[in-house]
Amino acid sequence: MSVEQQSQAVRASDRDRDEVLVRLHTAFAEGRLSEAELDERIDIVLAARTQGQLSAVAADLPAAGGARVAPEGSERSPVGRFQLAYKGSVKRAGRWRLPERFTVAVYKGTGLLDLRAAELDGQVTVLRVLAYKSAVEIVVPPGIRVETDGVGVSAEVHGVPPAGAPVVHIRGYAYKGTIEAKDRIRRA
Repeated sequence: MSVEQQSQAVRASDRDRDEVLVRLHTAFAEGRLSEAELDERIDIVLAARTQGQLSAVAADLPAAGGARVAPEGSERSPVGRFQLAYKGSVKRAGRWRLPERFTVAVYKGTGLLDLRAAELDGQVTVLRVLAYKSAVEIVVPPGIRVETDGVGVSAEVHGVPPAGAPVVHIRGYAYKGTIEAKDRIRRA
């Protein structure tokens, strides 16, 4: 067995999987992967046992932190579609632009997405939230319809939104953590 084959057979650690997940979500945020491709690859990463299996998942993507080339004629960058907190926190509040698809990954930290003053890009906004040993809170303005699915996701939204109200669809996965959507901030 060659040295390269031996390194590909080494067991993958949780940290190795986390690094590949960050790389995949970055590629999704840059538009290199569709949502379906991202979902498929996340499943493969979570099931991967060796370095070789992890390497194969992201083999067609640029190296992490690699140079990015701006499209010809582009003068301003598109709105961000991804935020990550690694043993820290993510906070978006006040006036900010929320694209139709937005992904938040929090690893051993906290997250707050306050949408009360956010400008929604579309009638339906999909928030993909990963909370690994973390708590992520999403505050929505009154009159927004909130739909949730996934694991460890809860919603406490009062009132009935009017017909044709904007929709915020939260697709989440909380491992030893929580993802909460609500229309009121609890005061301590």
